[in-house]
Amino acid sequence: MDVIVARDRAELDTARGELGGGRLALVPTMGALHEGHRSLIRLARQYAEHVVVSIFVNPLQFSPDEDFSRYPRTFQVDLDACAAEGVNVVFAPSPEAMYRPDRQVSVSAGPMGAIVEGTFRPGHFDGVLTVVNKLFNLVRPDVAVFGRKDAQQLAIIRRMVLDLDLPIEIAGGETVREPDGLALSSRNRYLSEADRRTALALSRALRAGAAQRGPAEIKRAAGEVLDAAAHAEPPLKLDYLALVDPLTFTEVPGDHQGEAVLAVAARVGTTRLIDNITLTAS
Repeated sequence: MDVIVARDRAELDTARGELGGGRLALVPTMGALHEGHRSLIRLARQYAEHVVVSIFVNPLQFSPDEDFSRYPRTFQVDLDACAAEGVNVVFAPSPEAMYRPDRQVSVSAGPMGAIVEGTFRPGHFDGVLTVVNKLFNLVRPDVAVFGRKDAQQLAIIRRMVLDLDLPIEIAGGETVREPDGLALSSRNRYLSEADRRTALALSRALRAGAAQRGPAEIKRAAGEVLDAAAHAEPPLKLDYLALVDPLTFTEVPGDHQGEAVLAVAARVGTTRLIDNITLTAS
């Protein structure tokens, strides 16, 4: 199947007009597509007749000390993957096409953007919401699909849609994992063989936590796995381990009963990885 590639607003409007009637789904990505992204595209196809995939490495969500210039860019491979999955349109703008040089207004993630992941990446979620809101306005989808691996991002996007009364359905796709348990990520390609062995502690910690019942026991079991990995070679350097409410991402109390998200972020070598699991505390 031939995929229409749109590089700016005008080309996107033309491509969208050629799709005809029916529901439209958007899958926002930063490229370097893997099986996790492809699963989101397949999920989008369940919600709509037409699928648009955006490929845009968004500079607003990277701080000066993060890997914007190093982030993998594999456009032709990504385009081939989109064609194989039956994507109708790939929207792949440049930063200049997305952001005016005198841009002044952005979207604030509010308190939800300043906790957990936001503590370690100040302003990150403001950048995410700004680009997602722009993509919503440009593509005008009926439904947008995001991965649950970025659980806090998904929760904040849902909150933006609620608070700003955006007429868009948000769908979450399950995390796709390698056979060894490592959550698929575009950054996994940076891991050496030794890095990868250490990185497996993230998914092991989540499984250990999910096997427990009370919040204190959940965090203790997961923490023990991560503490051991801190002495591996190379060591795992923990940013956070948090057990949070899935809607607000605030820490759950010690007597919490019900659904919660166990989230972890850590560095292995030069690569920062995140992972999470949804569980039921009792």
